[in-house]
Amino acid sequence: MKKSIRRMAIVAMACVALPSEAQKFNTYTEAKDPVPVSRRSQEAWQTIGRLQAQWVSADSLYSRSEVPMPSNTPVAQLEGWRGERVAAQLLLFTGKETTDIKCVVKDFVSETGKMSADIAKAQFVRYTLADKASSDCRCERGPHHPFILVPDMIDSLEVFNMEAQTVRPVWVSIRIPEDAKPGKYTTQVVITGKGAGKITMPLELEVINQTLPNYTQWTYHLDLWQHPSAVARMLNLDMWSDEHFEAIKQQMLPLAQAGQKVITTTLNRDPWGSQTFDDYEDMIIWKKDKSGKWTFDYTIFDRYVETMMSIGINKQINCYSMLPWSNQLNWYEGNAFKKSSVSPKSARYEEMWSAFLKDFIRHLREKGWDKITNIATDERSAAEMEIVVGLINKYAPELGFAMADNHASYRRIPNVRDCCVAQRQLHLTQEEIDERRAKGFVTTFYVCCSTFFPNGFTYSQPWESELLSWHAIAKDYDGQLRWAYNSWPARPEYDSRFRTLASGDTYYVYSHGRSTMRFERLIDGIEVFEKVKILRKKYAHQPEKLQPLEEALQEIASLKLTDTSLPWNGIMHDAITLLNKLSKELAE
Repeated sequence: MKKSIRRMAIVAMACVALPSEAQKFNTYTEAKDPVPVSRRSQEAWQTIGRLQAQWVSADSLYSRSEVPMPSNTPVAQLEGWRGERVAAQLLLFTGKETTDIKCVVKDFVSETGKMSADIAKAQFVRYTLADKASSDCRCERGPHHPFILVPDMIDSLEVFNMEAQTVRPVWVSIRIPEDAKPGKYTTQVVITGKGAGKITMPLELEVINQTLPNYTQWTYHLDLWQHPSAVARMLNLDMWSDEHFEAIKQQMLPLAQAGQKVITTTLNRDPWGSQTFDDYEDMIIWKKDKSGKWTFDYTIFDRYVETMMSIGINKQINCYSMLPWSNQLNWYEGNAFKKSSVSPKSARYEEMWSAFLKDFIRHLREKGWDKITNIATDERSAAEMEIVVGLINKYAPELGFAMADNHASYRRIPNVRDCCVAQRQLHLTQEEIDERRAKGFVTTFYVCCSTFFPNGFTYSQPWESELLSWHAIAKDYDGQLRWAYNSWPARPEYDSRFRTLASGDTYYVYSHGRSTMRFERLIDGIEVFEKVKILRKKYAHQPEKLQPLEEALQEIASLKLTDTSLPWNGIMHDAITLLNKLSKELAE
């Protein structure tokens, strides 16, 4: 087994000091904007001197080079349940260089009390290169697709320098305490910079008298695939070292706090066949002695599972894959590393996998994980998956089966414990979902690079990530799957594009646990999902009270999600407004 993985010197992303008289801090140099500045902005920049700020929609992406249009929002107005996270976006823009910029949120004050400023953060958003949004930006697009500069990463910097004639978004997030007193609160975001004076941006927050429980109690089945090898490469750590496992824990903690349910593990090396920048290193070492006997080392597999469980991701273990891409398997004979393409239809395939399955289920029983472990496959044919299910039933019937399905294979394969269908291609009926749920099975959907809209690409509008969960509610899915949480390209902070995949397709967050606007909006959608379930249960005896919400969800369910001619942003916001209105009325 390799002790370390490929290291890369990333000059453009190396930490460099940006000195100023007041403060020094570490950052990196963003890419140049490939799109020329419009004539309108060229003229407008000449009239702008010192640093300015304005509230803007948290739904949209804003250029770093274009002077923003004037905002008619003097005060940011937010509302949310106790325990909910809410966010607003403001834009900083300056005609001349401004250093040592800070954004500080003050205490929240109401007529009945006060909430500490500690519940809020104002963070600078960073720009990365991305594809230009286009309906033909699918997996088959060519390498010369037009590209742009987009805001994406929510940085951890507390101080920032802005070049002349640039724009900088600031993401203001608030975690409403579960014990907060309901009512209307006011606060301010205070912005300072060297020579810029002080800018005060007012914000109002209404706390609704309903409570969203802690993420550990959420039911939404979130399955974002993890990639431990990428963590090692980005942090320049030896693969599977103590330092690597600690970094994995820190990187995956935000995922746990989003309600993640599934641990992504591998049965053999790189089951996706180098589709990612970093190959997936072995979690289980296969060995074959001279007599032909197989043995399996689960040391890394066990430690990874235990690491994930230690941060609260413990509902399910999905193991990829008995159907690796190109059917390639890897093992050791003595000290010699072997690899070969092994057809699922061959006797050799059953010989190798039967040995593994029998030993694997023995090991899982010892660990107490046998009831939560699934053998998982990714977009493989029904015929191949039927072979896998047959071997599982024959050699390890306690194991479950999970699949990302774009062939309607679930209709041919019974008792799929975790079935995730391609949203663009497949739609389960309500009867099918009900039947699966009655058996205790999970039914979710996924979007990938073949779905232009809605999606969570770096060029996607942030609200699209939230819309996906409104789709889950309306269609009665249990949640969603997405590859991947952190399969980073070479330099994601600088350039989010990767091969022929839509930019950002392979990750939702950045290294060192840094979030994105699209990931935050994904969580917003999950919170909506939980809120609807809570209201349905809490007020089941008053179904007429929830009838307007049910009608709105039925409307969403009746529409084609991928139809970009529909006013989806307005439809979603009408539903959000209605949900909050009913939440307040029912709490009275």
